Amino acid sequence: MRLREDLEQYEIQHLSEFACKSAYSRGRRKDEEKCDLRTVFQRDRDRIIHSKAFRRLMHKTQVFLAPEGDHFRTRLTHTLEVSQISRTIARALGLNEDLTEAIAMGHDLGHTPFGHSGERYLDAIYPKGFKHNEQSLRVVDYLEKRQNTYGMNLTEEVRDGILNHTGDAAPFTLEGQVVKFSDRIAYINHDIDDAIRAGIIKETDLPKDCIQVLGKTHRERINNLVVDIVKNSEGQPKIIMSDNMLYHSNKLRAYMFENVYYSNIVKKDEEMDKIQNIIEKLYFYYKKNPEKLPQEYYPMIDEWGIDEIVKDQIAGMTDRYAINIYTQLFIPQGWK
Repeated sequence: MRLREDLEQYEIQHLSEFACKSAYSRGRRKDEEKCDLRTVFQRDRDRIIHSKAFRRLMHKTQVFLAPEGDHFRTRLTHTLEVSQISRTIARALGLNEDLTEAIAMGHDLGHTPFGHSGERYLDAIYPKGFKHNEQSLRVVDYLEKRQNTYGMNLTEEVRDGILNHTGDAAPFTLEGQVVKFSDRIAYINHDIDDAIRAGIIKETDLPKDCIQVLGKTHRERINNLVVDIVKNSEGQPKIIMSDNMLYHSNKLRAYMFENVYYSNIVKKDEEMDKIQNIIEKLYFYYKKNPEKLPQEYYPMIDEWGIDEIVKDQIAGMTDRYAINIYTQLFIPQGWK
């Protein structure tokens, strides 16, 4: 039987000098007794996977709103792809796979319903502004209930990786930096796959220079980007990509924003108006009627303020739950 101490010693002896070893973690905000079998990062991963917030990702939009096809990505399948890519890179570089997996599993827990469109509309009405990475951290710190207490009490390394998986700041661990790259690798490439399946674009539409450098197929592009990161980051104190691959990856990303993410075909004006209406109507309804919020939120209103708690309620909704609640509140029901 391999105990936690054995795993910690294995990491110290066999992982890269730049890897984050669980025995040297910066710890949790609240001290707690350690597990006999699992390292601190393994426990963090398990807490995230067993959370309600994680389960809700299966019904949150990635790009296509409520797709009827069985093979379109959701926020959950995106998370799993980020985790797989992250672990591949971490393993090749001798980094801590458990830490990368925990960060990857938790990085999008704070995403709104209706993808980035929902995020944009919530950001416009919430006074402090809304960013899904900050909300993800709030979910693990304060909102997820675990054993009659709120918050998962995760390690600083996982919290930092979740917060800084997007934006200008870099995670302080290489494992967190791996997830940051993997997130972009995953969503650009799997969103191409979904956009082609949906008939939004064709493979022949993709920028030819990007395809020549990155690869012609979904598999080739992910493999080439992963290999490039591994080759350029080996023996380095930070995670990097070659200039050529980074340039063409960013160019392909820009193409996707112009032709898919902001496409009039995907983001129909009338559909966006409907999403905006749902987000705004629900937000101001709960703000005006705080007694309609889940009872577990009542004690938090005095501490955080009504706007903060209403924002938490909206951000935590799945697409279908938001639509159902909106229908119950604002659409006339037939006589039964």
